[in-house]
Amino acid sequence: MDLLPLPAIGWLYTICCAAALLLGAWLVIGVHFSGEMARGELARRAFDDTVLFGIWILGFAGGVGVLLEKSWSRGVLELFCVVLIVLAGLTAWSRYRAAPPPRGALAVSLALFLVPLIAVCIATILTLRSETALRALAG
Repeated sequence: MDLLPLPAIGWLYTICCAAALLLGAWLVIGVHFSGEMARGELARRAFDDTVLFGIWILGFAGGVGVLLEKSWSRGVLELFCVVLIVLAGLTAWSRYRAAPPPRGALAVSLALFLVPLIAVCIATILTLRSETALRALAG
């Protein structure tokens, strides 16, 4: 069951993950140069930021692997999609719980972000598990 073409999956994840990595690097550099207190906060969150960069690198590598038709790319991209769904869901739940009532507008905005993200990730996983992907990414 091919929901998405493999080249589209490869380009989508390669471009989006590269953009996320560049934006993250830009933000970290900006915070680093914004003062001593900001640098201290950045240092306290260094492990979290490193893990986050690692996750985006995983997605980038999976996208490039799909474009190059490498067999390892299926597992890497599936792992990235699962991690992305879990982290996005946990972040949305955390933001929802932290917001003061009424939370209706926040719930709608979170749903408008999460539903397409989860749909694309599930479509990617299903496509990567299809017979076509198994044959194309065999070597």
